[in-house]
Amino acid sequence: MAYDKFTLLKSTAVPLPIENVDTDQIIPARFLKATTREGFGDNLFRDWRYNPDNSPKKDFVLNDNTYSGKILVGGRNFGSGSSREHAAWAVYDYGFRCVISSFFADIFKGNCLNIGVLPVQVSADFSNKIFAEIDKNPSTEIEVNLQDQTVTLLATGEKESFDINGYKKDNMLNGFDDIDYLMNVKSNIIEFAENTPL
Repeated sequence: MAYDKFTLLKSTAVPLPIENVDTDQIIPARFLKATTREGFGDNLFRDWRYNPDNSPKKDFVLNDNTYSGKILVGGRNFGSGSSREHAAWAVYDYGFRCVISSFFADIFKGNCLNIGVLPVQVSADFSNKIFAEIDKNPSTEIEVNLQDQTVTLLATGEKESFDINGYKKDNMLNGFDDIDYLMNVKSNIIEFAENTPL
């Protein structure tokens, strides 16, 4: 399933300065029965967002109109716990296109890259600067440049580089998932097969 190309994202951000956010907190296990990616955003951080009677918890950041944007800034060790890909689906379906953290669990990071959510790992120092700027001004914007592999606090001009696997970077720039990539090089595969002796 293809997704939107990711090249340059300039957006306000939603801060979630909580460490060790695991995938069961991102999308509780009781919501994993669906087989398509749609609708998971409604239950992103479900138990943190809603009371047992389904009323919104006013003190949770996703229920606070002060914060909005396509970037989620999480605490260290974001996406730990089980390997459920539904956690990445929930982040994407809610509307986030980038998650910034000082450390990601590897499987969650890979799941995000597979569906068009860019996980940007920055230093702890830069992460603290981002949180401080959002706290000072919730309308502050962050620029994420995938081609240059940089994230910039536009209010201060402070910038930091991030790493990404070259194959995954190319896929995100083109809006490809793994199947899209294979279909894009189908003619090369056929040519190789036809010209390679058994």
